[in-house]
Amino acid sequence: MSYLFTSESVSEGHPDKIADQISDALIDQFLAFDKNSKVACETLVTTGQVILAGEVKSTAYLDVQQIARDIINRIGYTRSEYMFDGNSCGVLNAIHEQSQDINQGVDRGDYEDQGAGDQGMMFGYATKETENYMPLALDLSHRLLKELAVIRRENSDITYLRPDAKSQVTVEYSDNNVPQRIDTIVISTQHDDFDEDETMLAKIKSDLISVLIPRVKAQLPANKQSLFNDDITYHINPTGKFVIGGPHGDTGLTGRKIIVDTYGGKGAHGGGAFSGKDPSKVDRSAAYAARHIAKNLVAAGISDEILVQVSYAIGVAQPTSINVDTYRTAKVNLSDGEISKIVEQLFDMRPAAIEKRLKLRNPIYLETAAYGHMGRTPEIKKLEFVSTEGRKVELEVETFTWEKLDFVDKVKTAFSI
Repeated sequence: MSYLFTSESVSEGHPDKIADQISDALIDQFLAFDKNSKVACETLVTTGQVILAGEVKSTAYLDVQQIARDIINRIGYTRSEYMFDGNSCGVLNAIHEQSQDINQGVDRGDYEDQGAGDQGMMFGYATKETENYMPLALDLSHRLLKELAVIRRENSDITYLRPDAKSQVTVEYSDNNVPQRIDTIVISTQHDDFDEDETMLAKIKSDLISVLIPRVKAQLPANKQSLFNDDITYHINPTGKFVIGGPHGDTGLTGRKIIVDTYGGKGAHGGGAFSGKDPSKVDRSAAYAARHIAKNLVAAGISDEILVQVSYAIGVAQPTSINVDTYRTAKVNLSDGEISKIVEQLFDMRPAAIEKRLKLRNPIYLETAAYGHMGRTPEIKKLEFVSTEGRKVELEVETFTWEKLDFVDKVKTAFSI
């Protein structure tokens, strides 16, 4: 019997995502001027106010207030009527030095023996149902909001959009887990105030269905375009007007959208968030590494779907466990336990090895903080950072390295396929 599965996404202007982006902008700035920085920073945003807190060990000194303001303006909160804008909001800095008790377990004399920055378990997931090996419902949810942000910045086809938005997509699957059609699309978007609410709500629904949906559909391959049909149920701003939004409508905190950040409820998520953490924190780096493993295994033909779990003890370099679940879709004549043993030999999962393999000591994290950390496209980019003292750093970095299919041949060799 067919079944339905749903995933959601939130826009870069959602309060929790504002917090994530500020936290990751701080990570990037610290790493740009001191690649050995150890950072764990949290952000809270509310009406007219930003609060920064956390722990840092770095030689870099940053104007964290100005960094926060720049991110808020970049997102689009530039008008006082939003009750939260980058130029006028208060920014309280409560960041302090990292605990030496924690640092002594992470920093070792030999870099290769660097211990995990925390205990915990992390997951990586991949599936063949989309070209980027991500669950379809989440991929579509992200695409809807990324394109909505493009339309908002164009300010031509639709002129009343504000930064805050959420989406949700429900996909119908067959018994053998193949997407059959899109059942429901939900979009709630913040908008300018208007005199006639009912007329405006009707216009928003008409505009999103006639402008946004075709633009997203055009980005997809033919087999995914066919999943759109005339029977889709649309819920556009289902609660009614949505003028009050952003941090004025709802307080935002770093790390509150971890399912949006990962796999939309498919697979699993470990115990920690990503944003605001430097790569010594395995909550982040090992989750990226597990995704890298899962994606390369599926791309190599080991299985149609796979979940990789890795776990650590704080201060210990070697993982306490690595586990692979193929959901009974394995194409090799091996048990999941046997696959796990090969994976353990093929991928060095010590924190320092992960940092080196995936180039995680580069300032690449701001871009991850909205529209998902997984399923993105790796790129070579040139970035420029300017310190509080006016020192300029220009770097060439590679983004989303954990999405590269650079281990496919090694996987095939290891599994003799």
